[in-house]
Amino acid sequence: MSETRAGRPQEQRQGAVRLTKSVALISLVVLAGSYVVNAMDRQVFPVLVPHIREEYGFSLGQGGLLATIFTLGIGLAGVPTGYLLDRLSRKAVMLIGIVIYSAFTLLTAVSAGFFDMFAYRALSGVGEAMQNAALFSAVGAYFFANRALALGSLNFAYGLGSFFGPLFGAGMATSTGDWRTPFWVYGAIGFGFALLILLGIRKSFTERRDGAPGEDTPRSYDHVPAALLNRNIVLLAVTAVVVGLAMYGYLGLYPTYLQEELGLSTGDAGLAVSMFGIGALVGLPAGWLGDRLNQRTVMIVSLLAGSVVGYLLFNGPTTAGPQIFLSFAEGAIASGFLFVNIYSSMQRAVRPVMIGRASGLYVASFYVPAAIAGYLFSALVESTGWGGAALWQLAVLPLAGVVALLFVDVSKFSNARRVEVH
Repeated sequence: MSETRAGRPQEQRQGAVRLTKSVALISLVVLAGSYVVNAMDRQVFPVLVPHIREEYGFSLGQGGLLATIFTLGIGLAGVPTGYLLDRLSRKAVMLIGIVIYSAFTLLTAVSAGFFDMFAYRALSGVGEAMQNAALFSAVGAYFFANRALALGSLNFAYGLGSFFGPLFGAGMATSTGDWRTPFWVYGAIGFGFALLILLGIRKSFTERRDGAPGEDTPRSYDHVPAALLNRNIVLLAVTAVVVGLAMYGYLGLYPTYLQEELGLSTGDAGLAVSMFGIGALVGLPAGWLGDRLNQRTVMIVSLLAGSVVGYLLFNGPTTAGPQIFLSFAEGAIASGFLFVNIYSSMQRAVRPVMIGRASGLYVASFYVPAAIAGYLFSALVESTGWGGAALWQLAVLPLAGVVALLFVDVSKFSNARRVEVH
């Protein structure tokens, strides 16, 4: 294979260095910690939307759009980031991403109005996409044999951030009387992690390729399609589109629904949204199951369960306790089971040399539609009410993903055959 940039052979040698288990696990913990901050930044905005709308006079539609527009930046940057990973080290791409989204998180706090806030939130998503694709590519390649479990550990980190982000954010906003405080704090923490990764994480962790090191013989991937855009990855991308639209439709306006429709306090709403993050912690067992069971079946069952939970969130109980439980279930299904298993499946649907591009394609497929999810949900609310919007976007739409998955061929995944080349 031809080299795509100068320095690649050196990084391949670095990626072939075997780290001790303790060093590898510490590296994973540090990188996962940076992803906690990523999630905190993403998930704090929706719980602050009522305060931001009150200060700036934004409409419900504008609030919903701002709550999810960062996903447009993530989605549009996904595919270019995949190709950038062929030319720069994963560590470099990761660091650039963290610096970008931390800077625009800080700028959100000084927004003058809708349009510059729109730009700051969207551009923060560009940085988040770069970190996401580089991080998931690095961890997925290093822990190749247990890829879904490894990505599940990152989703565990995302869950922690999703829990603590809104909870601490609501607390800081309430205690200081200023919705801007969380953005100042989270942006600063992001810069701190960038420095820690720059100085403390070795490229022998981030630049490893599938199958190296520790394998006595290379594997054959002849059963995996040679093209990036093969049938499996296209069908999985369709499923990612469906989950992105449903999940971010819920995330974008759920706190507004709880406060303005059900009359819950900011604290109760923040706790309910934070339980989505606790549900995302299920990414660890969800990844473990995805490594050991038929991954297509795991995803189909998860989509069907998600349809039921999505419907009940806006058509079921109206008190805080049951809503907290349903929000946890939504996080467990959408983020824990579906995000982890679709992501790892798309990496498995291509040959190892294309993992970066597959990760970028997943990011684009999941997050570009998610950018309009909040706006679409608000439009459905205006025409059909909260219950009707949930019926169509959170209950019926996921069934399209079930149909797509029925045609996925798991025998063509990279982990399907353990064939050694002699």
